[in-house]
Amino acid sequence: MKGLALLFATTLTASAADADWSTYLGDKASSHYSTLTDITPENVARLAPAWTYQSGGTDAQNRSQIQCNPLVVGGVLYGTSADFQLFAVDAATGEKKWSYDPASEGFPKGGVNRGLVHWSGDGESRIFYANDRFLHAIDAKTGKRVPSFAKQGSLDLKANLGANAGDLYLSANTPGVIFRDLLIMGMRLGEGPAPAAPGPVRAFNVRTGELVWRFNTIPLPGEPGYETWPPEAHKSVGGANVWTGFALDEARGLVFCPTGSAAFDFWGGDRIGQNLYANCLIALDANTGKRVWHFQFVHHDLWDRDLPAPPNLITVKQGGRSIAAVAQVTKSGHVFVFERETGKPLFPIEEKPVLPSDLQGESAWPTQPFPAKPAPFARQVLDEAQVTDVSPEARKAVLERLAQVRKSAPFTPPSEQGTIIFPGFDGGAEWGGAAADPDGILYVNSNDMPWILTMVPAQGGGSSAPATGEAIFAQVCAACHGTDRKGNPAQNVPSLVDIATRLKKPDVDALLKTGKGVMPSFAFLTDTQRGKLAAYLFNEAPANDPGRKEEPGGEGLAAVPYSTTGYNRWLDPQGYPAVKPPWGSLHAIDLNDGSYKWSVPLGEYPELTAKGIPKTGTEGYGGPVVTAGGLIFIAASRDEHIRAFDRKTGKELWKAKLPAGGYATPATYSVHGRQYLVVACGGGKMGTKSGDAYVAFALPE
Repeated sequence: MKGLALLFATTLTASAADADWSTYLGDKASSHYSTLTDITPENVARLAPAWTYQSGGTDAQNRSQIQCNPLVVGGVLYGTSADFQLFAVDAATGEKKWSYDPASEGFPKGGVNRGLVHWSGDGESRIFYANDRFLHAIDAKTGKRVPSFAKQGSLDLKANLGANAGDLYLSANTPGVIFRDLLIMGMRLGEGPAPAAPGPVRAFNVRTGELVWRFNTIPLPGEPGYETWPPEAHKSVGGANVWTGFALDEARGLVFCPTGSAAFDFWGGDRIGQNLYANCLIALDANTGKRVWHFQFVHHDLWDRDLPAPPNLITVKQGGRSIAAVAQVTKSGHVFVFERETGKPLFPIEEKPVLPSDLQGESAWPTQPFPAKPAPFARQVLDEAQVTDVSPEARKAVLERLAQVRKSAPFTPPSEQGTIIFPGFDGGAEWGGAAADPDGILYVNSNDMPWILTMVPAQGGGSSAPATGEAIFAQVCAACHGTDRKGNPAQNVPSLVDIATRLKKPDVDALLKTGKGVMPSFAFLTDTQRGKLAAYLFNEAPANDPGRKEEPGGEGLAAVPYSTTGYNRWLDPQGYPAVKPPWGSLHAIDLNDGSYKWSVPLGEYPELTAKGIPKTGTEGYGGPVVTAGGLIFIAASRDEHIRAFDRKTGKELWKAKLPAGGYATPATYSVHGRQYLVVACGGGKMGTKSGDAYVAFALPE
């Protein structure tokens, strides 16, 4: 009976939430599930806007975003704006109650914010809101900091992180999870050839901010897994961090932690080995932080294959018994399913040989794991048969480029020739994650977008830290802004070619120290390195000047033999993906037996539909919500719509145009017996316009 009690206590805990959406992604099981039933397949076509809240802070250059999955507690909605202000509004009307701007109290702002944490106890109600490197405890009623938490209401997450954290980048973009009196937190770190901070999972006292436990994802001497790294690697290698959020089984006291890759993403010559606990799902004792079990999805990651989203706690039936399971989606388009208590796979997983690396100093791991079921929800190979056919011109151009890069196969290592990453750096599955229902069905949206990764040898062969401004730019800036400094419009990354017309050198120096928006801080650079980088950007000192004397590179950057030409989507000359449609899809996967219930395109390009081309789907960001009323709600698509699908069939039943792209997971809740659906419309991705609105929909009264 005890086992049954545990099973029912932890099965989709949203069933106890009912009216509220009080936890990031719906509940601590990360189910994205709501028990509300007022909106159904029969009436969903009548949904209409109920209120709109303009949160403010939109960037005029369309570089701002809102990725927040808002909370709704007791009729109050809590969210964040495009410029990272926390706000509270009436969830039935959108009327503002209060807002909190950390900048008004001298705190930095930057990165993104994907959600919040609500906690109540001792007669208090708090919203935990993280931005930049600070975690703020905010009184849910007043919008003021709670002075009894940490230092006057704010905790510096870089404190006590480690001796090698220094001035390295850290941001908390995704909320933690509450277990009893603990707030369990992850963080976002640097991933490039520049140095990165370590990424331990930590638990803090929810009342005081005191550190209670820490699990080192890059093991220290004497800790299990230390042998999977070179000796002393923990002193210099960073990453292996939980940037996506957690899933928590409260009854069993297990917190499930999906980790990212170790830095540098694309060359690991300084971390030869398997690299535990990077790219792992780790089950920790939520009371103590002790490891219970783990599974590694990518050994010695060279492809930026971070686990992209929290896992889903789900109940499945196999062999006539109900099993408490945990399912993890991946960027590569796979679903891995495990018994929650033991980590035993529910479907076979095979280690298959993969290709070796030919980069200097690199040694790719010889095998990688592949699940037998379910089948991948994104295509795995881009060959001639998969090249786009939306027009003869597009197909010809893509075939010509295909002949120049390495043949596509899963886990083909990065190369100077150019390696196809397919599905791309943003999935497959992305940070929006998957939804799960009580029947054991998983709903996940996926991208079928190819990218091309090209490695570039460092100046001087990487034998010493970069000494010229151009070499420093190649190591810390080129991955986003490109080796030509022209930026990346599809990523909303600005050109730096004309930076002198917009900024002065002191402005550039300040930006390098603090970062701005999604640009991280490069405060680890020495004064000399920042000066050289600024001079290069302002074209003041050509790198090939034979009379120019170069100083040593300094302590800020390590010697790395490669940088990259950047994160480059592979598009045809008309700007569409290089692969055949669909480019974005929504899937229903039965995790009881590993079969597919349905798969449908998600989104469209109206101009292609008008030409008679079947609906293509689009690349998208943000996850689905599933309801007991029989619906899947999702925005995400590049065409700036929110849609409803029939949960059983995948039929599209309703859509509405948003003021900007809804690149966030929606929330659904009820106030005074009326069900609402709300989504943040921040836009600002994939070259689309930015916005500041939260739009709530409801059936007519």
